[in-house]
Amino acid sequence: MRIQKNSMSLTEKNLREKDFHNELQSKPKGRFENIFYKAIANIWDDFYERLKKNARNSEVLDYGCGVGPSIIAVSNYQPKKIIGIDISEISIKKAKDKTKYLGSMVELQVDNCEKTSFENNRFDLVYGHGILHHLEFSKCLNEILRILKPGGSLIFVEPLGTNPIINFYRKLTPKSRSIDEHPFTDKDLTLLKNKYNDVEIKYYGLLTLIFFPFYSDPNKSKIFKMLKDADQILFKIKLFRYFAWSVLISAKK
Repeated sequence: MRIQKNSMSLTEKNLREKDFHNELQSKPKGRFENIFYKAIANIWDDFYERLKKNARNSEVLDYGCGVGPSIIAVSNYQPKKIIGIDISEISIKKAKDKTKYLGSMVELQVDNCEKTSFENNRFDLVYGHGILHHLEFSKCLNEILRILKPGGSLIFVEPLGTNPIINFYRKLTPKSRSIDEHPFTDKDLTLLKNKYNDVEIKYYGLLTLIFFPFYSDPNKSKIFKMLKDADQILFKIKLFRYFAWSVLISAKK
């Protein structure tokens, strides 16, 4: 495995995000909020299913790879190459330790997602989760468009900022997130649709979040299955989409 570190031009916001994630990855325990993520277990099933369909024989970029959990999964989908970038040096070091057994298939480097070091039309697939809302979204959309090959795909999981109850919780727990985070609104999704082709947006996390105390392992829970199916019925009505927690986004250049 090769690790590169590039000199980067960083904005004040970039530096704040870098410091936040270096500090977060230096802590021995994860955030308390991680207990809620079981409410969107089905988003990860769909996320990895879409990655599996797109990664085979592809040049793949893990955009904001963090400590590298998705790289391990995607390595099983027979890509040509996986490159992971992140602004946090600590995250990249942890990703190295976690993925070193994958050898030359994986290349990791410290880089700025808003302005990467890659040439035009480099990747068949760019993916990430929980990264775009930390950055200047319009810059990221333009950068991903630049580095994707014609017909290439992007696949991302991101939080929404439209549920007033979730937004209230965010205000009560400011130390759990960086001050520059911007969960997506309709304006962001419209911007995406204006720049990319074949945009698909799927919503997750309404009843599964409200009733999360009533199940433990979502993969084994009949209650969770019932709730996630009910969510997808509700999300056919636009009003209920405003109360979703997260979205799965896929699109093509």
